[in-house]
Amino acid sequence: MDADLIIIGSGAGGASLASALAPSGLKILVLEKGQPLRPSPEARDDHAIFRRGHFAPTEKWMGSDGTPFVAGNYYAVGGNTKFYGAVMYRYRETDFTPRPHLQGSSPGWPLTYAELEPWYAKAEALFRVRGTTGEDPTEPPHASAYPFPPVPDEPVMAKVRQRLKAAGVHAASLPLAIDIDRWLAEGKTGWDAFPNTGKGKIDAESGPLTDALAHPNVSLMTGTEVLRLETDASGQTVIAAVVRTATGETRLTARAFAVAAGAIQSAALLLRSANGAHPTGLANGSDQVGRNFMNHNSSAMLTLDPRTRNTSVYQKTLSFNDFYDKDLETGFPLGNVQGLGRITANILKANMPILPMPLARLISAYAFGWFLQSEDLPNPESRVFLRDGQITIHWERSNMDAHYALIARTKAVMKRAGFPIVLVHTFGRKTTSHQCGTARLGNDPARSVVRPDLRAHQLGNLWVTDASVLPTSGAVNPALTVAALALRAAPTLLECLQQGKTS
Repeated sequence: MDADLIIIGSGAGGASLASALAPSGLKILVLEKGQPLRPSPEARDDHAIFRRGHFAPTEKWMGSDGTPFVAGNYYAVGGNTKFYGAVMYRYRETDFTPRPHLQGSSPGWPLTYAELEPWYAKAEALFRVRGTTGEDPTEPPHASAYPFPPVPDEPVMAKVRQRLKAAGVHAASLPLAIDIDRWLAEGKTGWDAFPNTGKGKIDAESGPLTDALAHPNVSLMTGTEVLRLETDASGQTVIAAVVRTATGETRLTARAFAVAAGAIQSAALLLRSANGAHPTGLANGSDQVGRNFMNHNSSAMLTLDPRTRNTSVYQKTLSFNDFYDKDLETGFPLGNVQGLGRITANILKANMPILPMPLARLISAYAFGWFLQSEDLPNPESRVFLRDGQITIHWERSNMDAHYALIARTKAVMKRAGFPIVLVHTFGRKTTSHQCGTARLGNDPARSVVRPDLRAHQLGNLWVTDASVLPTSGAVNPALTVAALALRAAPTLLECLQQGKTS
């Protein structure tokens, strides 16, 4: 036996689970397809990152129409959190309840916010989140304060905050997993979409995985791609992960397995692992593996005031959720508005190649960037599947009228706040940010893949601990919710292993 528990993936869910179980003494093996990101000149070079694509993914997936596209997944120790914006929102209390939307409805969760609240607090401590509960009226109840005060506004952003308040919205501090002094000591840049090769951004590697690996019973294998999972003859127990490394294929055995490779890769792995006992894929008796794929409807907005030069370095400290639960005009939820990292000339040029560089420099000197996101609703026809072994995605986008309304309301706010120029770019179907939903949790084995404790309905020693399990997408960043769910799953997993109840 190679381990008591094999965790597949070192992102937010996998690393948080490893951290929670590390003190137990269980032999835990974390498998990661990628390698550690090492410090390099390119890590803080916006030209290298955004224009040369030094760190850009190259793997291609397929659209259901047969068109290939470059996947947005990063393979590195820490997973996609190495490049994330470090926003650690709790889902709002209303996200856990069924509610109507402008074009459909959200089914709610088999958990309440109150049940997850203690685990949110543990996840915030694990990622050392900076924030406050006193500014955003949609902030759900906290039994305790954030571990650290919010990341401070830079002087120009403090003025923008006041302008937004004067425009009638509740400008609030973003909850951020950033040690700002340490980040800036490593380089004077923003962190949004910049790789973390130090300790300033608390991602899955620099936070929970580092904590886990401090225990001698936890180990990490990098450059290890999991090809499939094998079960015993009965099909009731997973017995091995078949992996490919630089030296070839091998089998790794364990008493229990946790899949945390990301919503698309986790679904693909379960589907690839089909066998005689599970002809449509592991844990797929409900035919829900790969279905209900969700991806936030999102847009980038640039606001400019020729009288106000943007002197910020990192910018990303502000948000507002005034249209999150109920828009006064439509009566429906619209979504979240949050600051982007500082938009430099190179970032602007990378996204608008036809823009002459002198003009890009001029625009970026006055541009303030914002990220708008709205809820994508679960739909079993939006799905990840395999076609001739190739990962294929069919995304039936939903609830876009709500997103267009969010854009309109935000434009109006920005105009009132004194930004006469407002530019918007809505991201297309191939943008795979905040992907979730492909192995949804639920109480009914006929309609879900895992139980609320993230244990597969059909396999006693298999857990899924990433964004695959989210039954709804909400309209805020999912990383903290993924971590909280993984932490909540840990005691049950530990109990199953200690009592031998994994079959």
